[in-house]
Amino acid sequence: MNIAANCEKIEKEAVAQLNFPNAEVLKSKEAIKERDMELNRALTLGNLEHSKIKIYFEDDKSVKVVDTTVWGLTDKRIILKQGLVIPINRIHQIKY
Repeated sequence: MNIAANCEKIEKEAVAQLNFPNAEVLKSKEAIKERDMELNRALTLGNLEHSKIKIYFEDDKSVKVVDTTVWGLTDKRIILKQGLVIPINRIHQIKY
């Protein structure tokens, strides 16, 4: 599935207004494990090099993409600049 072809690009500041369901968007344990590894890599790139990445995620309406830096990571959320958060279980993929 090409997630990038059907998504809406948003600014990171708009993340604060989104509603996120609790359901996991990925279907397999392998995909979830791969996402976790990619998130850890994104955190390292964000903290060491301040590199921006594309995060493809889904709110309660559609798939969206945001071009931003990952500043922190908890067991349930990624933390962006200004304390904005995206639940990990709503992230489809990360691209560098």
